[in-house]
Amino acid sequence: MSALKNKELAENKLILLYIIDMAKMPISNLQITKIILENQFMNYFIFQQFLNELCELEYLSAEVKDNKTFYTITPAGKQILDYFINHIPIGIKNNIDRSITEIRKRIKNETLVRAEYKPESENEFIVKCQVHEDNFSLIDLEISVGTKSDCNTICENWKKYSHQIYEEILASLMKKRD
Repeated sequence: MSALKNKELAENKLILLYIIDMAKMPISNLQITKIILENQFMNYFIFQQFLNELCELEYLSAEVKDNKTFYTITPAGKQILDYFINHIPIGIKNNIDRSITEIRKRIKNETLVRAEYKPESENEFIVKCQVHEDNFSLIDLEISVGTKSDCNTICENWKKYSHQIYEEILASLMKKRD
């Protein structure tokens, strides 16, 4: 393999480490893919291969939550990135920095507001709705419902309007009653 090709491969892996480090929180495969493909840093298959290699080298850690894989940089990955960060072209870093600001807002919201359900029996489902803020649970609500359709509606509403619903629940619970 030529020296130029090796340099490009190393640069692409550093780009992945940089994206995940700049997120400052676990970032999903889909969110990384969006940054990579929108900015045309590398093709999808090479990107996935490098992501797996970085996990095997323990420069990244992967955690599955709600059927999504989230990545974080490990101390070893951070050390490598810090050492070789100057090998990432400044223009690419600037593109990543611009993209990551918007992604970070979405990641934070997705991470902080969660709604999921699981079947308990044929006609009973448990819907779990949560809001976390700064590693503190604001609300953790479990509701038993009879249909999958109700589950989907509750989850969708919670993801879109959780802060409003939370305020309504608090107001209702704090209301003086006779």
